[in-house]
Amino acid sequence: MPQKSGERERCVTGIEGLDTILYGGIPRANTILLTGSCGTGKTSLALEFLIHGAMKNENSLFVSVTENSEKLLTNIIPYRFFDKGLIKSGRLVFVDLPIMYERLGMTKPELSMEEIDLLVAAIGSLAKELGAKRLVVDSITSVCYKLKTSEKIRDFILNLGKVLSDQNCTSVLVGEVPATSTAYSSFGVEEALPDGIILMANMERRGDLLRTLQVIKMRGTMHSRAKYVLDLTPMGVLLVPLLKGGSTG
Repeated sequence: MPQKSGERERCVTGIEGLDTILYGGIPRANTILLTGSCGTGKTSLALEFLIHGAMKNENSLFVSVTENSEKLLTNIIPYRFFDKGLIKSGRLVFVDLPIMYERLGMTKPELSMEEIDLLVAAIGSLAKELGAKRLVVDSITSVCYKLKTSEKIRDFILNLGKVLSDQNCTSVLVGEVPATSTAYSSFGVEEALPDGIILMANMERRGDLLRTLQVIKMRGTMHSRAKYVLDLTPMGVLLVPLLKGGSTG
């Protein structure tokens, strides 16, 4: 979709349905909270966002917080368009945050304000060194467990978002919420800070469990607020509008 004069540059996700919902993609340098309960496809969608970036010669960085990145790649949907050469060429880079914690000497259960500044600087420096234009943290919720307080969580997300935005890097923070939650984040702080919120959920219909996606907010662009049914396939994420009455169109 061509950009009109005066419009913000778009980071085209490569996920066709999502780019349509966002009128051409995520506004470049935005920080997005991709949130939802377990099993809704958040990691798969975030990874596809990075793969499409790497395929367009945009260096992309995946920061894995809880799962070993090798195991992650083994268990992820076997996308037909995924070329491991993207990793070998350095276009797609995986970093395990626990290793970064260890190297920075962050061994305690709770990080101090100074350590938070150090962590933000370390992630920012790595993104700069790699020339990353797309970044995913999976999950921000797991990082928040080491921050504990609302003040620290707010500082971390705001400062990380600013550092990455200043580098023209579009970032996706994966959040986790209980299936029964009506909030968009576990700590209630994460949802207020990013430029956009994409909500993923499970919905039961006639005995089937459907994955759904809805863009709640997105600064810098018009967007649909409709709910879409999401399907994970070897060809990538497919999105179909959820029509009233619970059927798909």
